[in-house]
Amino acid sequence: MPPDGASFVAWLRTERPPASPGIWRYGHTPRPEKEPEPVPGRQLITGALIALLVGWLVWSLLQNHYLGSWWLVPLKLFTPDSWRSGGRVTSAVVYNAYNALVITGILTVVARLGRWSEVWHRYGLPAWRRAVPAAPAAPPSAEEDPAQWPQLRAGGAPEAAERLAAETGAGVMRDVDHARITRAWQAVRAGRRSREEFTRAVLADGAGACPHPSGARDLPGRAAEHDLVTAQVRVGEVGDTPRNPYAFRGAGLALGPDLLGTSLLAVGPVGAGKSVRLVRPVVENLCLLALAGRAAVVVVSAAGSPGAGSAEQYDVVVRPGHPDSVYDLDLYGGASDPDEAAAVLAEALVGDLADPHTGGDTRRSTTVLAQLIGPYAAVHGRFPSVPELRELLDGAPAALTALRKDLEDLGDTTMLRELDARARQSGSPHDPGPALADRIALLDRPAFSSFFDTSGRTRPFSLRAVDHPVRVRIDLPERGHADASRILARLVLAQFTESVAAREDPSLFACLVLDDATGAVTPQTVRSLQRLRSANAGAVLTLRTLEEVPRTLRGPLLGAVGCRVALCGLTPWDGQDFAEVWGKEWTEARDVTDRQIVADEPLTKAAHFVRRAITGKAPTAQSVTVRQVERERWSASELAHAVPPGHAVLSLTNVRGEYAPPLLVDLRK
Repeated sequence: MPPDGASFVAWLRTERPPASPGIWRYGHTPRPEKEPEPVPGRQLITGALIALLVGWLVWSLLQNHYLGSWWLVPLKLFTPDSWRSGGRVTSAVVYNAYNALVITGILTVVARLGRWSEVWHRYGLPAWRRAVPAAPAAPPSAEEDPAQWPQLRAGGAPEAAERLAAETGAGVMRDVDHARITRAWQAVRAGRRSREEFTRAVLADGAGACPHPSGARDLPGRAAEHDLVTAQVRVGEVGDTPRNPYAFRGAGLALGPDLLGTSLLAVGPVGAGKSVRLVRPVVENLCLLALAGRAAVVVVSAAGSPGAGSAEQYDVVVRPGHPDSVYDLDLYGGASDPDEAAAVLAEALVGDLADPHTGGDTRRSTTVLAQLIGPYAAVHGRFPSVPELRELLDGAPAALTALRKDLEDLGDTTMLRELDARARQSGSPHDPGPALADRIALLDRPAFSSFFDTSGRTRPFSLRAVDHPVRVRIDLPERGHADASRILARLVLAQFTESVAAREDPSLFACLVLDDATGAVTPQTVRSLQRLRSANAGAVLTLRTLEEVPRTLRGPLLGAVGCRVALCGLTPWDGQDFAEVWGKEWTEARDVTDRQIVADEPLTKAAHFVRRAITGKAPTAQSVTVRQVERERWSASELAHAVPPGHAVLSLTNVRGEYAPPLLVDLRK
């Protein structure tokens, strides 16, 4: 449940200290980088008592002159004789002061040797204070209290700050409202919105000011824990195991735009938790950020996938192949240039067939499509629909003849030259036209007859909409149309990467969530993922196995994304790819060798005989060798067999280049 009322104020005032990438910052308590060496309590108390007894023994020997009088030499050197041989009171004060100084020195040495400071912190007053609940802290001042909106007061909008502070204290405001209004104020500071307009909106609507175009102020339900101040969503807890660095152990793990901006790849079999425990919280967080005006999200999944959530949390739901779909999908992504439209469509149709080294098939396919789309658009003022494009790619004489005649009537010699070039290339051994026609035929099915319309009769959705805080869900018709679904997935991915690069407002984070990227990873996809970071965008891709990606693209794909997730149940072959990209590290190896003790003395032999009769083992001595070795952070065998159910091993990199090593995380917490 989102925080509201008094809990919202407490949530707002909770500290969020800086932390390593991926750490859940809400209420986080930083830990030291290295784990302190633990000393057993019994050994600690015994050592402290022994040190005290040794100190008392040394003082007793000094007082009784068993060790001589050398310890009085400093007193004789640095004090006048009159002080020591004067009256009884004077000499007593001098000797007692010197004795106190010597006792202090002995106690200092004894305390250090006996670790008295550690005993005090573990069993003394500090331990009692930790056991007693801390008293509630005093509320911060108005200049520091986030519930009083100090940034608005300092920025010249005190009336708006007073209204919002009253809404916060009355329990009307929620976390989405706070994030949305904060985003609107950032637009004021950046000069994209006037201060007077902002103030009027806040005074009129209070916590409901600057609303999302849908009017929604929250999602119908939440399945994860969110912190919209830091834009994080908690997805698990770092395991308290030696495999994880000490500073990360026991901390919550969270994802946000700063990490998703480097893109994320999750690999795991069915049932490992990709959709429910990873994709669903991320999608939910992005939808909340969209309501706050801070993100745009496009979710592509199979119809009914649990990772996409309910349809009520989206503004646009596109269901190709479903007769009840309100929205259509723009086949050309809102492009107006034939070459741009041809490039995106070629990637969708035959991008998975392209040679990863030369990319020749994609370039030739782009040229073929441009030679047909351009002339058609010049005649009809729009791009061809799927049946019309299929006819042109099949080389239907009637369609090509009619198109040529229309171009001749228009006198467009440039487009006539394009059409003639296509006619000359048609039928050659390396002509990609037949492959394009076969692929476009997968979309020219009765189930899609009312979709991909270019005449304007439907409501087509274009990926150009990611320039606004929109929530989009696209349900792929995998049942009965698996090949068409892969084409549509590549189409959406290609349109998304092209659209985010041409946005007018790059401060809005855009994210594409592709729940099952089977068949969508192409050479162009890998290149596009690397460019998303500079456009303030990212992608979340999930795969059942890396075997669904061509062998030549697995390494580049893992290198192109900044966040990599290996879930339980991974195969050793997939684990090998993750082990290679995570590399090796220097670690300390301890080799213990047991050596049997051979006695020469009769008494020692007898003692060894008795010991062997009692324990059943020969007396041995251990030899310990410590050396630095270079080992894999996670080996392929460990990833395949040592990751418990409900867990995952993941590494994270944020957009600033900060890196978190591979961590074993419990996704169920």
